Amino acid sequence: METERLYEKDVHLRTFTAQVLACQAGKHGYHVVLDRTAFYPEGGGQPGDQGTLDGVAVTDVHTVDGEIVHYLEKPLEVGATVTGVLDYDRRFALMQQHSGEHIVSGLIFSHYGLHNVGFHMGRDAVTIDFDGFLTDEQLKTLELEANQAIWADLPVEVLWPDRETLAQLPYRSKKVIEGAVRLVRMGSVDLCACCGVHVAHTGEIGLIKFLSSQRFHEGVRIEMLAGAPAYAHLAAVWQQNKSVSGQLSAKPLETAKVVSKLRGDLEEAKQRAAQLEEQLFSLRAQAFSGAGNVLLIEDKPLKPDSLRRLADAVQTCCGGRCAVFAPTADGYAYALGQPGGDLRALVKRMNQALSGRGGGKAEFAQGSVRASRDAIEAFFREETP
Repeated sequence: METERLYEKDVHLRTFTAQVLACQAGKHGYHVVLDRTAFYPEGGGQPGDQGTLDGVAVTDVHTVDGEIVHYLEKPLEVGATVTGVLDYDRRFALMQQHSGEHIVSGLIFSHYGLHNVGFHMGRDAVTIDFDGFLTDEQLKTLELEANQAIWADLPVEVLWPDRETLAQLPYRSKKVIEGAVRLVRMGSVDLCACCGVHVAHTGEIGLIKFLSSQRFHEGVRIEMLAGAPAYAHLAAVWQQNKSVSGQLSAKPLETAKVVSKLRGDLEEAKQRAAQLEEQLFSLRAQAFSGAGNVLLIEDKPLKPDSLRRLADAVQTCCGGRCAVFAPTADGYAYALGQPGGDLRALVKRMNQALSGRGGGKAEFAQGSVRASRDAIEAFFREETP
C-alpha cells in the first residue's frame, strides 16, 4: 500500500492522523511506515521533516525502496491510529529557503543562462553553485529582483504535464527525468522540475538576502538566506550594529565610517608605540654593553616581534649571546641571538631540557618552552659562558 502524501495536497498541514503499517528496529532507531503522512521525506535538496507521532520524536524522514520511512526514537504499535504533529516552524523555514532558491536560480537562468549545478540547505545558510560568473553589481540587481518577486506575491503552482506538453516547456532541470515530471512554477520567474515542498505564494517567503559570493570551480557560489532565517540573521546583525554604534557614539548607519577612522588612528598609535618600544629596547641594550652572555626573563608577555627586537638590540651591545624570555599562558616564549655564533646545538639542548620547541638560523632562534623561571635560570647557569 502506497503512503498517501498529505504534504502534496496541503503544504501548511500541521497535524494529521494515520495508521501504522509497519514498525521495525533499524540503524536509525525505529523505522515506521504510515498509510498517510504530512511529513516530507528528504529529497530535491530539502531535508526531511521532524516532529512527533503520538508524542514520540520523529528525527528524520526518508524514502527507502519507494516507501516513506519515519525514523523514531521509540516503537509504535502496528495497526494503531496515531496523531502526527510537524515541527511546523522548521518546515515553513525550509519551504521559505527552498522557494527563495528557486526564485534566485530562475532569475539567474533567465538573465544570464547560468545553471544551478549545486544546492545545499545548511544549518546556517543556503548555498547555490552556478556554472558561470556574476559581478557584484549583477548580484545586487538580482537580489532586488528576487525580493520584488516576493512582494508581487506570485502563485506557486505544481504541474504534472504530459510528455507532449512537457516537451514544449522551457523548464529547468539538472538531469533527464524518466517517467512523470513534477514541475514547480512561480509566476513568470521560474519553472523547474522539483520534488520539494514550497510555499503557496511567493509573499510567504518574506525576504531574500545574499550573504556572500565567491568563485567556486568554474563558476560562482552564492550564500543566501530567505524567510525566517533571513529575518533572524538580519535582526542579529542589526542588534550587533546597534551595540557597536552605541559604543562608538555613532549613528547605526555611520558605524563603518567611524570604524574606518578608528582603524587609521589605531595604526598611527601602533607605529608610535613601536617607535617608543624601539627607543626603550635601545636604552636597555646600552646597559649591557660589553657584558658578554646575557639572560633576560621578562615579567610581562611580549609579542613575538617585540621579543625578537629586544634580543636583537641587546645582542648587538653585549658582545656575547643574548637570550630573552617572556611569559605565556603555559610557559615562556624565547628569542636567542649571537652575532657570528652558532646557537643550533644550544637550542637543541634547551628544547630537550625545558620541553621546548622552535629553532631558526645559526645566529638566531625563536620558540617557546614549557618550563618555570627557575628551570630556565638553572639551565643557563649550567651552560659554559
